[in-house]
Amino acid sequence: MKIAVIGSGIGGLATACRLASKGHEVTVFEKNASPGGKIDEINMEGYRFDTGPSLFTLPELVEELYSAAGETIPSTFAYKKLDVLCKYFYNTGEHLIAWSDQQKFTDECVQKLGEDASNITTYFKNASLIYKITADIFLFNSLHKVKNLLKFSVLKSLLQIHKIRFYKTMHGDNKRNFKSPLLVQLFDRYATYNGSNPYRAPATLNVIAHLENNKGAYFPEQGMYSIVKHIYELALKKGVRFNFNSLVTSIDIQNKKAVGVTVGDKAFAFDSIVSDSDINYVVNNLMNHPQKKRIMRLEPSSSALVFYWGISKEFPELDLHNILFSSDYKREFNNLFETKTIDSDPTIYIFVSSKMIKTDAPKNCENWFVMVNAPSNSKENWEKLIRTTKKNIINKINKSLKTNIEDYIVCEKIASPIIIEQNTLSKGGALYGNSSNSMFSAFLRHPNFLKSVKNLYFVGGSVHPGGGIPLCLASAKIVATEIPEK
Repeated sequence: MKIAVIGSGIGGLATACRLASKGHEVTVFEKNASPGGKIDEINMEGYRFDTGPSLFTLPELVEELYSAAGETIPSTFAYKKLDVLCKYFYNTGEHLIAWSDQQKFTDECVQKLGEDASNITTYFKNASLIYKITADIFLFNSLHKVKNLLKFSVLKSLLQIHKIRFYKTMHGDNKRNFKSPLLVQLFDRYATYNGSNPYRAPATLNVIAHLENNKGAYFPEQGMYSIVKHIYELALKKGVRFNFNSLVTSIDIQNKKAVGVTVGDKAFAFDSIVSDSDINYVVNNLMNHPQKKRIMRLEPSSSALVFYWGISKEFPELDLHNILFSSDYKREFNNLFETKTIDSDPTIYIFVSSKMIKTDAPKNCENWFVMVNAPSNSKENWEKLIRTTKKNIINKINKSLKTNIEDYIVCEKIASPIIIEQNTLSKGGALYGNSSNSMFSAFLRHPNFLKSVKNLYFVGGSVHPGGGIPLCLASAKIVATEIPEK
């Protein structure tokens, strides 16, 4: 079949590879000049920055993609398991190292936070159980076909569904699990991995701790953008055609069937269409969607404000991933989702890939990806908010690291929700489509297909099963399975 893929994010690229490997004729339309979607890179004055996701988990899904394509993963795609998952800095002065070795991490929490070792062991066991229960139902199958729900493994999981604690909030569950409020804050942070609020999101999201702490976190030796480069090269090898600088302006539907796409004023006929675009953009710009009103009512996920800084100094106290926590986490999330602003004392994430890739910064220098969570754009005064937030970030970094960081910033680039929206067509710059701030959020994600429109499929972070590299790869596998051979 002739199949069009709209967008070349991880989900679109992986889908194109899988479909081309089955013998289909696949064409990808991408509005930007290069592939990757939210995963990109910046080169600036001798510094290189990964611009999007910075955490790599479940690398076996990339290996599985190559296997499905009948290929062996190349030696150039090497990655390393991290010994330190993250370094945490609290306003109270405590510093905590999240070791990948769970015994070392447990010892760290016992010694520095006075936590009971058994609480940590139990927490990770429960996170593993949530994964085992939810993987077949939520991650690697479509929720929207009855036959998938009748599989033995799924039925077995459904009998244990109460154990995923979807009826509790993430924060409430963490508060019950740990006596240290600092450790509660650490595990509440995982809600931000899909742009949600731990005070409202279901405790089911504690499964994220399993991916990072039980399964392990990794980093590609050539940086995060190398994931895109390698999957793109695989797609080319399997015969996928790419049309860059090609913004799709409509998905063409006739008699309740998707029959092609229009780029500018030119129409192209296809047998099937796969959209890797943000679902809100699709319903507002590409088609007359039957569920438009419901989708528009859903709450968007958070966005981000990112400063890419070339730093003319090395900071040995930092690692690859670092967090400087807010002093009032609940207030911070209330500002994000209710007040629609950035807190005056935001949690700051600092990603320094030059800790792993020395060529990402000049000698004795570092490349800092400095990010705070931000509300999706709804006509905020971003010029003023960026200026104020930058000042607050600098003050917080200076206090935490006992430095004057502004003396070492030699170059800068900024990504705001407005810029993210322009680059990725994600509504308001929301990083994960819609938030998971409700008990039934997993069921509210857009399905990978529509029963009312044949030959139209959906992949990527804004649809089932969700955002992040692993889930986008999972959505690609689901769609490739749903599309018939001929």
